[in-house]
Amino acid sequence: MNGLYRDRRLYLLLVANLFSSVGTGITMTAVPWLLVQKPDGGTWLGYMSTAMTIIMFLLTPYVGMWIDQISRKVMLMLGETMGLVIAAMFALYGMAEMEYHVWHLAFLFASGSLYYFLFYPTLFAFNQEVFHYDQYKTLNGIMEIEGQLATVISGGAASLLLTKVPLYWILCLDACTYAVAIACLFFIPYHRSVKNSETHSFWNKMTEGYRYMKACPLLFWFLLASFMPFIGVMMTNYLHPIYITDVLKEDSSVYGIQSMVYGIGAALAGAVVPWLLRRIGTEISITITVFMYAMAMTMFLFVKNTWIFYLLVGITAFGNAGTRVARSSLMMERIPNEKIGRVDSLFRALGFLIRSILLSVFTGLVSLEHVLIPYAILSGLLIISGLLVLRTGESVKKEQFHLTG
Repeated sequence: MNGLYRDRRLYLLLVANLFSSVGTGITMTAVPWLLVQKPDGGTWLGYMSTAMTIIMFLLTPYVGMWIDQISRKVMLMLGETMGLVIAAMFALYGMAEMEYHVWHLAFLFASGSLYYFLFYPTLFAFNQEVFHYDQYKTLNGIMEIEGQLATVISGGAASLLLTKVPLYWILCLDACTYAVAIACLFFIPYHRSVKNSETHSFWNKMTEGYRYMKACPLLFWFLLASFMPFIGVMMTNYLHPIYITDVLKEDSSVYGIQSMVYGIGAALAGAVVPWLLRRIGTEISITITVFMYAMAMTMFLFVKNTWIFYLLVGITAFGNAGTRVARSSLMMERIPNEKIGRVDSLFRALGFLIRSILLSVFTGLVSLEHVLIPYAILSGLLIISGLLVLRTGESVKKEQFHLTG
């Protein structure tokens, strides 16, 4: 583990990830805000969000296959290069004193969404390939802390820049961050360790993740159940603003503070959970963090106090981020690197499907002014997930012991 902190590749990767995440984060905060200021911009944003969800769901199996078939470093650098080109082109367009229309902003929103969609699963597989098995737990904790730091920086910078500078300067900054990321990635030593000797058909290659998980059903259900806190976070991103307004009867300042509290809780998980994994094991740690999230989600049904709301937000942040750190470490340890892209894409596709179903149901309930019912549904799903993790965790651990021992 100590060797990780002396590894030059770690710092190059962290700088690349921080700059690209902050730059893209600023743009992806600014663009939706500017879009909704346009005539019918809110409708456009809704259409684009729905369209991108469908597109990413359909592309997920292909992306998983590309990650396993193509150099991960090349994919990361291509993604950064495409981001640089798009940001620079639209920045030059604005510098030429041309007006940004709705479709320009919609295109920027779509390209930013696709960047996130391609970047993070590729980075996940890249980290597993480049770093040592014993470093995964600490590495995932560090990446979680940095991710929260990037979110805080990009959110603060966007709120400041939006009131001070035109969009093209924000895009210039975004382009510069992509350039820094490309330079850092370029200097990371990389030798493709995965040998693509597969001669199967295209369909077999694309569905390898499903077939691999079909052979490990207990691990599949364990990983799917431990994915539910992330689904919960995606849903509460939609529900919390309504909860704050309708249940707590508070203003937007509470939403801003809860975002900060969430970042602190998630960063704390990134620091604590790697230590926990080494002390009590990955499966037990995941069980604890999933139940933490489920408990906090249930308590939202009974709380109408703002300070307790902040406390519950912090617990959900710790539970989700802690589960993600532990789950990522478990996948890196258990899934072969030549299959990790397709296995990861299987869970991402299921995640998109579950989120789409829940969002459609919750939107209808919220329109009928039943905001607490979605929380009750999420509470039930998270309790079931916690019980499923508890039920399968020991079997998954014994299976791993059998395979390695």
